[in-house]
Amino acid sequence: MRLLVRFMGFLFAAGTVVFLVGVGAVAGLIWHFSKDLPDYSQLQDYEPPVMTRVHAVDGSLLGEYAKERRLYLPIQAVPKLVINAFLAAEDKNFYEHGGIDYTGMARAGLVYIQNYGSNRRPQGASTITQQVAKNFLLTNEVSFARKIKEALLAMRMEKTYSKDKILELYLNEIYLGLGAYGIAAASLVYFDKSVNELTVAEASYLAALPKMPATLHPVRNRDRAIERRNYVIDRLQENGWIKQADADKARKEPLAVTNRSNGAHTFAGEYFAEEVRRDIFERYGEKKLYEGGLSVRTTLDPKIQVMARKTMVAGLVNYDEQQGYRGAMSKLDISGDWGVKLAEIKSLSDISPWRMAVVLETSDQSARIGFQPSRELGGAVSKQRETGLITLDGIKWARAATGPARGRAATAVSQVLQPGDVIYADPLYKDGNPVEGQYRLRQIPEVSGAMVVMDPWTGRVLAMVGGFSFDQSQFNRATQAYRQPGSSFKPIVYSAALDNGYTPSTVVLDAPIEIDQGQGAGVWRPENFSSGKFQGPVTLRNALRQSLNTVTVRLAQDIGMPLIGEYARRFGVYDELPNYLSYALGAGETTAMRMVTAYSMLANGGRRVKPTLIDRIQDRYGRTIFKHDQRECRGCDAPGGWKNQNEPQLIDRREQVLDSMTAYQITELMEGVVQAGTATVVKEVGKPIAGKTGTTNEAKDAWFVGFSPDVAVAIYMGYDKPRALGKGNAATGGHLAAPIARDFLKLALADKPAVPFKVPAGIKLVRVVAKTGMRAGPGETGGTILEAFKPGTAPPDNYSVIGVADADGRGGVPASQQQQPDSGFFMRPGTGGLY
Repeated sequence: MRLLVRFMGFLFAAGTVVFLVGVGAVAGLIWHFSKDLPDYSQLQDYEPPVMTRVHAVDGSLLGEYAKERRLYLPIQAVPKLVINAFLAAEDKNFYEHGGIDYTGMARAGLVYIQNYGSNRRPQGASTITQQVAKNFLLTNEVSFARKIKEALLAMRMEKTYSKDKILELYLNEIYLGLGAYGIAAASLVYFDKSVNELTVAEASYLAALPKMPATLHPVRNRDRAIERRNYVIDRLQENGWIKQADADKARKEPLAVTNRSNGAHTFAGEYFAEEVRRDIFERYGEKKLYEGGLSVRTTLDPKIQVMARKTMVAGLVNYDEQQGYRGAMSKLDISGDWGVKLAEIKSLSDISPWRMAVVLETSDQSARIGFQPSRELGGAVSKQRETGLITLDGIKWARAATGPARGRAATAVSQVLQPGDVIYADPLYKDGNPVEGQYRLRQIPEVSGAMVVMDPWTGRVLAMVGGFSFDQSQFNRATQAYRQPGSSFKPIVYSAALDNGYTPSTVVLDAPIEIDQGQGAGVWRPENFSSGKFQGPVTLRNALRQSLNTVTVRLAQDIGMPLIGEYARRFGVYDELPNYLSYALGAGETTAMRMVTAYSMLANGGRRVKPTLIDRIQDRYGRTIFKHDQRECRGCDAPGGWKNQNEPQLIDRREQVLDSMTAYQITELMEGVVQAGTATVVKEVGKPIAGKTGTTNEAKDAWFVGFSPDVAVAIYMGYDKPRALGKGNAATGGHLAAPIARDFLKLALADKPAVPFKVPAGIKLVRVVAKTGMRAGPGETGGTILEAFKPGTAPPDNYSVIGVADADGRGGVPASQQQQPDSGFFMRPGTGGLY
């Protein structure tokens, strides 16, 4: 007995020693690994990289920009279903344990012993808190040292942060595949839904992803992905978080995911979105753009953007088809599976409903074509093969563009298409309805151009088309292409004259003119479009209406190019305008954006507008860091509610770049251009429209810039490597650009009333003879119009031409006299005589 007592005492002593040694060893181990633990307090102010999202005016998503696709979602905004799904998959006892799940650790240790020496990856037993510690503060190294540090950090974090805070960090940080970080981004990427729209099956699939997102790919490993999803559904049911009926329904639900694009999400808004991206990058830098979580509300109106895109593309395509068919894009060997081969050819993704196709067989009456198959989410080519027919109706436009048969219409489909031809096609329409199974041959136009639509009162860009296809060329011709505006610059010249004493009835001589350019540059003889035809004395109204070059040159010579250059800078058309008279005819280079901005100032009564694609930018916390509208709103803040105070007032301190009466006068002159001038095709809109066409030397660019009381538009058409668009009237702004403006304005103004341009206070409307500009006599109505005059000016009652004729009596002036300021061709402002 005594021996037994001694033995038990020995065991107790030994056990005590072992215990103390163990405690000391554990304490030493904890001390050792605690020395260099990361500072977990930084999680309190953690700001993860969050994507910047860009929205149109109606709230629709225009684009997303991020290195890691993440949207930070507060835990209060996460649905209970989603929380339960992740707890069921990862840590069902999350709200009970203190950061470490000892039962799970024991289970993982047992598995490790069983698999020792098998080279299998050890089974994890990490709680959500441990995963947060690892993801934020440690590495993915597989070692006991990392697991010990992870556990220590988890216990400390549990004492510092609430469970909800830890779960919030976890749900927003985890990588869930396909470039998505956090549940909010993953919900959009996989299902194009917000988290509160997820079904049980969808939430369960997302919850299955954290441990192995690549292995559970919804297309490449669909069966395994469904198996793991159903496992999470089972755990939800076992824990009593969903009913059995809901679980049964969720297990039967197919795993259907949406391949959500990273680019512009609003159709036809690619050029606009890219311009916004550049703007944000220049304002705030790369880090803020891709990681700052900015919310950008743009000025883009999706409906107007689609209208602009539709009409601009139609104009480019119509012109291009008139030049003839240039042949197939490429050739393809159609033996075997043509679909796989066709899928390897890059097609333009933003020209719907056009689709790439290959010609499979042809006859005189038709050609059978096979369309490019789509790619599945995993990148595999779809097995579906779709075919259609192109008949004679679908190729009747395709006249030969070159060779002996140039311009000749095809009499058989086989003359145009051959097996193996890679082409584009879209549905064939007859009487406004698609013909089932039949398609129309298309070709990518060589010509390009741009359109910008602006609110003339605010400078907000409502729509932008930077070319035929952003996928084909990201060069934005609306903002980056500098082209000669031609005669569309003339309203700036006329505005300078009207702002400095001239009137719409001022008469200038339309006659040959010679300009000695000096320094051996020779003599310049500007001509009107109708070369060799001159009208003699004409009013400014009629000169602008007919776009007479000689009148514009004489006007510019009289008021001086420095003054015109100053007005060009005021309107933002040019930064510096050389003092050469040819620049009065639009020989300088500018952009469609600059031109529509200048015309907007004419439309709004002469107020400066700064073009903008962005209304407002907010940071990740919802604080406004940029706002375009700088007007002061007095009385908009009404603390305590309505108390019969005066109504709020908007204080507009923008610069007046042009007298409001001058702006109205030039608007009326340009309305005449639409009603009876070079832009009469726009008259079909049936609403008050003012505008001006432009055609450059050798017809390399064709323009129309104009506006209604509420919308301004600038359009140009031309080749990227400038060359002639054609000859004669067929290549003018009135023939090429103005019809595009007509088609767009018909759509944009369809539901708008025909509101006339507002007459500013002080303007006098006086009836004058349209041809001469002189005051109409009592009772005289035929051939008369109402003309706008400023106070102190009036139409002339009579005038006489005092000029110097050259020897042959043409009315021209020798070059030696053209540089004199008083050349004898101009009516003195406000008088009835010429000087």
